[in-house]
Amino acid sequence: MLKTKKFWIIVSFACVLLIMGTLLKSSSQTYDEQSLVPMMDKVLAGKPFEGALSHVSFMYAGEEVSISNLGYSKFLEFFIRKGAHFMTYFVMGAGLFAGIYLLKGRKRLAFLVALLVPLLFAASDEIHQHFTGGRTPLVQDVILDFCGATVGTLICFWLFRHFKKRKNNRRTA
Repeated sequence: MLKTKKFWIIVSFACVLLIMGTLLKSSSQTYDEQSLVPMMDKVLAGKPFEGALSHVSFMYAGEEVSISNLGYSKFLEFFIRKGAHFMTYFVMGAGLFAGIYLLKGRKRLAFLVALLVPLLFAASDEIHQHFTGGRTPLVQDVILDFCGATVGTLICFWLFRHFKKRKNNRRTA
């Protein structure tokens, strides 16, 4: 069953729907409800790698991201949250590309949908956050989400192309 086209179409779209549902639930929570800082303060009380990380400083959405500005746990949480943004949209883009390509067999359509749907979803998610207490909608997050979807789509596109070439090479050999 693992090799059937129908199975992979279902898995692809199920991943996309699961991610969208999770993101909708997440964006309706306040920052305090989602914050990892209290748990990180306990688990990482010894502040491992603080010395090395204290030299990292950059601007994101007009705010300095550094240990001196945010504190140790909030600084680490920034990277966890942004990594989660990138990875969820990476999977969304890849899932949409795979599902649509397997369903319709049209790369351009799959590519277009795999980029546009996450972009529109990310933008609407940030708008939704505007109406949620303690949350700040950021254009930078939409860009980060779109980058994740783009990388996921490109890798999925490359994998399909790679395996198709391998399959064709086996037939001619």
